[in-house]
Amino acid sequence: MTAPAVAPAVLVVGASRGIGLEFVRQYRADGARVLATYRNPEHGERLRALGAVAWPFDVLDGAAVTAFAARLAGETLHIAILNAGVYGPRSQGLDPPADDEFDRVMRTNVLAAMRLLPLLAPRLAAGGRLAVLSSRMGSISSMQSTPGWLYRASKAALNSILKAASLEFGRRGVICVALHPGWVRTDMGGASADLDVADSVAGMRRLLAAADTSHNGRFFDYNGEPLSW
Repeated sequence: MTAPAVAPAVLVVGASRGIGLEFVRQYRADGARVLATYRNPEHGERLRALGAVAWPFDVLDGAAVTAFAARLAGETLHIAILNAGVYGPRSQGLDPPADDEFDRVMRTNVLAAMRLLPLLAPRLAAGGRLAVLSSRMGSISSMQSTPGWLYRASKAALNSILKAASLEFGRRGVICVALHPGWVRTDMGGASADLDVADSVAGMRRLLAAADTSHNGRFFDYNGEPLSW
């Protein structure tokens, strides 16, 4: 008798709403076992209603990161998605950010990834996928405007972190990519954005499913278009 197939395990860090929540919804609809993190209790209930294993987690809390690592002990992940992020001040020019604004954006978008990626290394299966939710605004070579320059800087740094992770994880066959989700109608993107969250996530999932070693350490639009650093 053939053993039943084991459902893939998917981790979504930052699944409270928007893009992260939609990743959970779609992967659960396909039968995956999904581990999802949230900050507010009501978001946890929403994730559990979708059938996810939902854990409270503040990526800015060092002690919480240590506890999170303990929770992952024994897990084998097939896909890990780091989605937690903030935009920060809506600057229009080269307005210097306040100290607290800089710390919040850089610690959420950069430091959290630098703390989490080493913890995920032993948990990701060979042939697994690791994705960070970046932004086209983090591309240095394609930058043509300055609004949101703190957010831009944080995503450029996140891209660098992803590239470094690809060099380490790629040796074990793990494919690491940075993803631009498009301009999506979420709390961050706003109501005037041109892309529905379900379409954005479906596109990113297709890319992750089709990715091979040629994708490792690269930056892509949600529709699979390669982006420049």
